Amino acid sequence: MADSVIDLRSDTVTKPSPEMRRAMAEAEVGDDVFIEDPTVNRLQDRAAEIFKREASLFVPSGTMGNLTCILAQTRPGQEVICEEAGHIYNYEMASMSAIAGVLPRIVRAADGILSWETISKAIRAKIYYRPQTALISLENTHNMAGGTVYPTKVAHQICDNAHGAGIAVHLDGARIFNAATYLGENVAEMTKKFDSIQFCLSKGLGAPVGSMIVGTREFIERCRSIRKMLGGGMRQAGVLAAAGLLALEKGPERLRIDHDNAKSLATQVATVPGMTLNPEKVQTNIVIVDVKKSGWSSADFLKALATRGVLAVPVDNEKVRMVTHLDVDRSNIEKAAKVIREVMSV
Repeated sequence: MADSVIDLRSDTVTKPSPEMRRAMAEAEVGDDVFIEDPTVNRLQDRAAEIFKREASLFVPSGTMGNLTCILAQTRPGQEVICEEAGHIYNYEMASMSAIAGVLPRIVRAADGILSWETISKAIRAKIYYRPQTALISLENTHNMAGGTVYPTKVAHQICDNAHGAGIAVHLDGARIFNAATYLGENVAEMTKKFDSIQFCLSKGLGAPVGSMIVGTREFIERCRSIRKMLGGGMRQAGVLAAAGLLALEKGPERLRIDHDNAKSLATQVATVPGMTLNPEKVQTNIVIVDVKKSGWSSADFLKALATRGVLAVPVDNEKVRMVTHLDVDRSNIEKAAKVIREVMSV
């Protein structure tokens, strides 16, 4: 990253490393619609191996991955239970309704972490004239709750009870490796009871493009057809999969650095008058700050930061989000905190 700009808008802004660019340039490719791209096939095999599942599928984006999983497990007129601030509900163009024809059933949870007790109250009674609950979607880490992490025991309990009620459970695991790093656990064990999993290669892991769906072989074949229907049949996609392979193998090893940087940023910002956040709640690489007490709107605050070379994004009119990633080092964090103090002192 250029010294003049510290980009904390998202971990999606990372640039591929020289090693990744070389791997992309040298990738062996074929036509993936014919299932003949060897690099894509290696990526899919490796993702399935890591998650201890039968198969996986490379998709262009997490949004497409989530929608594909919804389409594969629901039918029009049914409902999907999800958390009120969840990405699948707020930031995916209402695709579950517009394309899959299902309704979101919204449940509010402290720090974005649902429990079976909360979910069970939202499950529809088995009455023919009411929309039926077909799927539960959890988000781990929870983006707009500040990168919060599901305790594995809680996730497993939700899956067990949902399956007992005949309901499938999907994991929007866009940042599941961040969750695993925070918990010190293995992603396969953490996710073993979910019916479907989507995770991103293009966030903290550092790839420029792509996400993965993992599940049973039968489920993945169903998803392959849906991906094609949605326009996600990529041809010589090995040039992207090569970056994904490196991200998958090497990306998780360094996520702890991002978490430490986020904690440092949160700790420093929490001391600035007018800024409200609890550093103890920062678990992974996302920091959400309430600027209401400062008298600034989030838009005006972010504009002032941008003029000083620090970029972040609004959550709403009172909150802003800052995300650490591999293109931000500790010196950038120190500078960003200094800029925030300067803006708040104006």
